[in-house]
Amino acid sequence: MQVDLLVIGLGYVGLPLVREATNVGLSVVGYDIGQGVVDLLNSGHSHVDDISDADVQRMVAAGFRATTSEAEIGEPDTIVICVPTPLSEADGPDLTAVRAASESAGRLLRPGMLVVLESTTYPGTTDELVRPILEKASGLNAEVDFHLAFSPERIDPGNPVYGLRNTPKVVGGLTPDATAAAARFYGKVCDQVVEARGPREAEMAKLLENTYRHVNIALVNEMAVFCHELGVDLWDAIRCASTKPFGFQPFYPGPGVGGHCIPIDPNYLSYKVRTLGYPFRFVELAQEINSRMPGYVVDRTAELLNRHAKPLNGANVLLLGVTYKHDIADQRESPARPIARRLLARGAVLSYHDPYVPDWAIDDRPVRRVTDLDTDIVTADVVILLQDHSEYDLPALAASAKLFLDTRGKLDALGATGPNTETL
Repeated sequence: MQVDLLVIGLGYVGLPLVREATNVGLSVVGYDIGQGVVDLLNSGHSHVDDISDADVQRMVAAGFRATTSEAEIGEPDTIVICVPTPLSEADGPDLTAVRAASESAGRLLRPGMLVVLESTTYPGTTDELVRPILEKASGLNAEVDFHLAFSPERIDPGNPVYGLRNTPKVVGGLTPDATAAAARFYGKVCDQVVEARGPREAEMAKLLENTYRHVNIALVNEMAVFCHELGVDLWDAIRCASTKPFGFQPFYPGPGVGGHCIPIDPNYLSYKVRTLGYPFRFVELAQEINSRMPGYVVDRTAELLNRHAKPLNGANVLLLGVTYKHDIADQRESPARPIARRLLARGAVLSYHDPYVPDWAIDDRPVRRVTDLDTDIVTADVVILLQDHSEYDLPALAASAKLFLDTRGKLDALGATGPNTETL
């Protein structure tokens, strides 16, 4: 059976692509190794924050189907690989899923097809890793028989303004013809396509975007530590600096960095640079600073309790928001987890509240979920705001709490600080 598009990997990157492709009338098959994910999608239900059940039902009605079997895929004209690339134990990229997806794609390759890698990785992966796998499995040549390209994903979970359709799409092909083929394909599902010189430049663009954010977040996180010691309100300083109409972009401190990009992607670049014999000191220093923030949050919590004659050991600590980003359920690399580990190690009695997380455990140790926030916030010895979900009435919550540590700077912005509140 002929299909327009095969998407390998049906997570937060692959599923939005499926939605946009079916919206423009393309026939789409999704391939994923998770049987649970496939069954959920085929029954009209979503497992991704930004894709609703109604979205999936429209996709299925338009002909989309998901499968775990290569034999059920058919003959796709375009294959897009959207599998995860987590960090390995050595802090380099774990490309196990990319290799497996490339092998699957290679077995399906026919002359004239387009294969695109969207999974974030280090510069050179498309040419040095994916290409040989595809060529070996298919017996075809990437420069002659089929088109191969890289296009970095730019999905921002929970962003109500920018999605796949209206975010410019970067493409870089192994040959000019491959770049043109990728641009034609993405031109169907994206409003703007930006052509890179090649796949390495497209791969580097993704890492540059996230390394830029990583380094600047580290800068303000380090400033937050010494501004507290100097008695400087960094949040107000950032507010003032942000009035400059040129040469400045605001970044804000927080309890750590989380999500699918910032804590991970810069390490791919650092890994590649180390293979050349150079240290990438900016990234390594930024990683060191950002990874210190959970410990700093716990230290500030202990100081706040101590000033009110209460030790951290035995204190009832309530965490508000344990996802990595506000108003979504995604917990990937959330700093709430290392903060909770440190609090438990220092003897705190831990509870949490998050409207998006019904159950939460630290190293298989369940953490009590608060069901009556109005009651529990009054009895907690200290409340730590880790994620500012829109559901929270922060001024009211802070006013009810004995002590309230705001790691997101929201109370300042709302003019709701008081004698029992402190900002990171």
